[in-house]
Amino acid sequence: MACRRSEVNGCDGVSEEVARRDFPKDFVFGVATSAYQVEGARREGGKGDSIWDVFSEKKDNIKDGSNGDIAVDQYHRYKEDVELMAKLGFGAYRFSISWTRIFPDGLGTKINEDGITYYNNLINCLLEKGIQPYVTLYHWDLPYFLHESMGGWLSEKIVQYFALYAEACFEKFGDRVKHWITINEPRQTAVNGYAAVSVYRKKFKGAQGGVIGLTIDCEWAEPFSDTLEDKIAADTWLDFQLGWYLDPIYYGDYPLAMRERVGDLLPKLSEADKELLQNATDFVGLNHYTTRFVAHAENQRDIHFYQVQESERLAKWQSGEPIGERAASEWLYVVPWGFQKVLNYIAKRYHNPPLYVTENGMDQEETETAILEEVLDDKMRVRYYQTYLAAVAQAIRDGVDVRGYFAWSFLDNFEWAEGYTKRLMSKMS
Repeated sequence: MACRRSEVNGCDGVSEEVARRDFPKDFVFGVATSAYQVEGARREGGKGDSIWDVFSEKKDNIKDGSNGDIAVDQYHRYKEDVELMAKLGFGAYRFSISWTRIFPDGLGTKINEDGITYYNNLINCLLEKGIQPYVTLYHWDLPYFLHESMGGWLSEKIVQYFALYAEACFEKFGDRVKHWITINEPRQTAVNGYAAVSVYRKKFKGAQGGVIGLTIDCEWAEPFSDTLEDKIAADTWLDFQLGWYLDPIYYGDYPLAMRERVGDLLPKLSEADKELLQNATDFVGLNHYTTRFVAHAENQRDIHFYQVQESERLAKWQSGEPIGERAASEWLYVVPWGFQKVLNYIAKRYHNPPLYVTENGMDQEETETAILEEVLDDKMRVRYYQTYLAAVAQAIRDGVDVRGYFAWSFLDNFEWAEGYTKRLMSKMS
């Protein structure tokens, strides 16, 4: 049944009250970033260019004309950052490794020892402070050489290079890193990422004792009404967000709704692919920020991704009121009850896998005239985290195997095409 407007302050039992006792003793609380967004030091330590280094050079690609050449300078200031994490009581840090710091051209022919040294220092510093590293191998910063020379992820050739890169990371860091994420929000790259899973399980897992998974992003899709058409539209929306990546792992093929609508445009999974993908994740990472109503729409005029689903996303109740309080980004509404629902959905559909919330947070506008005291008086963000953590706690009471939560982001950072115009930090930088 669709969530009713009258239930907005507590749909499905989600409250605003939450405390540490609401979570298991071994539950992991952490913060998250990604390499390009925080490291900086673009031309230091032997690093090669990624697609984002080049993309952000071009005029009008980034909202404020900025780039990640310096970012928050974590490359030089990681000790300060780790010290701050420790003072705040976080037990884990999710960060990504820059592929081009390990192999500057992405090819895996010659390892960059300066890059190895940097990540060794970061990992060791974290462990000295009692903070566990959760490492993402790929968070959107593809080596530019691979993009130019072979078309990046559109080429099957890239699989072997990603596997070489992953193997180098497992070999150099796996004695201390016990939680690996292949690809952040895979979109087109889900199958390719499992070359890394195969390498890890065959060569390293037995000796190192770690686990490896992937991170997907998903809004909750709430049917706009109780009509069958809207319910099918919402289910289809979830198939295109979650099922695209998880169904091949747990069920051996893409969701039926995708096969019916996309047909031959979907990659064909060979028997070898299916064998590689079968149960090819030790845990599921979920990036979740917001929720939308989804309604059936036969004549959707939006981009093809929505047309083929015959659905449209709506941000208002049938009464016309917003689905929740809006953050800075036009797509981000505060809807904690949707968080509980998506966690329960994953547990029910995919046999209750170990789950980590690998990103969750909200943004606010950056203004040059903002007064520091006003920025720090961050009531909306506090309310966001309280209600969303309460939703996680309720999902755990529902029986969902949620094992950790990572706030996005630890620091203000380069927010991709938005540059530095949005603040997503969980702690003022």
